[in-house]
Amino acid sequence: MMLTPVLVVLLLVVVLLVSGVKILREYERGVVLRLGRLVGARGPGIIYVIPGIEEMYRLDLRTVALDVPPQDVITRDNVSVKVNAVLYFRVVDATRAVVEVQNYLYATSQIAQTTLRSVCGQAQLDELLAERDRFNTRLQEIIDANTEPWGIKVISVEVKHIDLPVDMQRSLARQAEAERLRRSKVINAEGEFQAAVRLTEAAEVMERNPISLQLRMLQALSQVGKEKNKTVIVPLPIDLIQALVQNASRDKA
Repeated sequence: MMLTPVLVVLLLVVVLLVSGVKILREYERGVVLRLGRLVGARGPGIIYVIPGIEEMYRLDLRTVALDVPPQDVITRDNVSVKVNAVLYFRVVDATRAVVEVQNYLYATSQIAQTTLRSVCGQAQLDELLAERDRFNTRLQEIIDANTEPWGIKVISVEVKHIDLPVDMQRSLARQAEAERLRRSKVINAEGEFQAAVRLTEAAEVMERNPISLQLRMLQALSQVGKEKNKTVIVPLPIDLIQALVQNASRDKA
């Protein structure tokens, strides 16, 4: 059965009209331009775009995790490092993301790379390693301020890895070892000082109470007796020795 020209035209019109039906998911928006002029954002759900007259740009409003490639950075103390990061952002204004910038993904990536080099290059290496949270916050503030006119909201920026040269890694390892050794010596010195203070206090107590010295000597003898020693040296009090020496001197006289 041959189709008449009228049926062919009607069929083409129906196909053309149906092609204008678009379905947008909950996390999508469609920015519509009519004859080059902005109409606005539509969706989610079923929308209709007039074929040949209106043009639609589909945008995803979900959070995007953008990996920032490693950047060569020279810190303020002239150390060359490689720094990479991850950027979390989302489109909050679909209209501006289409009208204000040609490719918001590419533009956001470039802003993140240049900002990462600039911020890390203003810090010393020790600051970059020890104060990563502060630099994450600083990066987020700067990138968000630059992307806000494009309808982009930067949620967070996280520095993932700082790649140090091999010689710098060895230098930091030696520095860490020296720091651990210093702390060990300080702790040992503090222990010796506290022990000396306690011994001094014990000596003062024994000096005021001679009987405590005798008790301490008997305790030491009991501990020695528990061990299998062939020779036992019994210490005598100095006062007793002095008395014996004085008695011997009197007998000779």
